[in-house]
Amino acid sequence: MEANANESKPFFTNYINQVPEGNIIEIVATQIKETLSILQPLNEEQANFKYASDKWSIKEVVGHLTDNERVWTYRLLRIARGDNLNYPGYEQEQFVKEAQFDHVPFKDLLEEFESLRKSTIFLLKGLPAEAWQRQGVLNQDPLTVQQAAYVIAGHEIHHRTILKERYLPGIKN
Repeated sequence: MEANANESKPFFTNYINQVPEGNIIEIVATQIKETLSILQPLNEEQANFKYASDKWSIKEVVGHLTDNERVWTYRLLRIARGDNLNYPGYEQEQFVKEAQFDHVPFKDLLEEFESLRKSTIFLLKGLPAEAWQRQGVLNQDPLTVQQAAYVIAGHEIHHRTILKERYLPGIKN
């Protein structure tokens, strides 16, 4: 199943375009291994690293990834089940601030992220074929189940790239 970038709005296109061609369920299943492979070697001190004072720590990035996937799978589930409401956005900065991820053990954040991804995979695997094109509305823009799945994958790719390019080079071993 592949997303059509023409069916998405510019916000979604940024994430969708980062997803490689192929089966979206397989992509989502493999990418968690890729992300965990760069994060699991980090210790607690390294996980608190910020590459700039006004940026999130690595722990906060992981927490954000988890929160974001929860929000997107909730939208995806509701749309897949025929609930075509207008879903609001959410304020990611507020979520990160209120969650206080820097007070959570890094190991726990990684386990939660991995568990949630496994749940997402089961959700996607269980969708009937016709559900993938069902449509809801997000911030007044059309959103299909298929697009939501691609956004979940693309969002992780986006943050993994930032982790590799901006965070990991600044971490002391």
